[in-house]
Amino acid sequence: MNNKVKPAVIGGVVLGLLSAIPFVNFVNICCCAWAIVGGLLASYLYIKNSATPATAGDGAIVGGIAGAIGAVIYLIVGIPLGLVAGTAMREVMVNLLSSLDPRQAEMIRTQMEAQGQSISGAIVQGVIGALLLIVFAVVGGLIGIPLFEKRKAGPMPPPPPPGPGGAPFAA
Repeated sequence: MNNKVKPAVIGGVVLGLLSAIPFVNFVNICCCAWAIVGGLLASYLYIKNSATPATAGDGAIVGGIAGAIGAVIYLIVGIPLGLVAGTAMREVMVNLLSSLDPRQAEMIRTQMEAQGQSISGAIVQGVIGALLLIVFAVVGGLIGIPLFEKRKAGPMPPPPPPGPGGAPFAA
């Protein structure tokens, strides 16, 4: 299990930080892309350092661990950054809309300010986002196995020889 932890930590840190940084995290709008990338990275690093061919189960485990680590980082870093940067992000959206239609921009600005963002709402959104990161990191880990594993699994080892009385001999 130890050979799975290091690749998962690296993949988890990458997906957690990229998912938490404002504006960079917009890539997650596309099917939690940073989570998939983190799972892919974790499975790639695991395959690269594994002595035996990796299975889909290995990819799911490494992706799941990476997703859990990334989710914790996302919750610790992303929620406070989201609250701080929320105002700036709303201003960017309003400025973008004002270049398209100035009358609509003022109406949207007042609606956004009325909604605001509460701490409890940010926590709920953070927990939902963290769960999605875990799920999509597992998907990334599963996708990584057929992409990066080029070794073929060898034949199954023969069963142990029968012991006294016909029962398999156990060491």
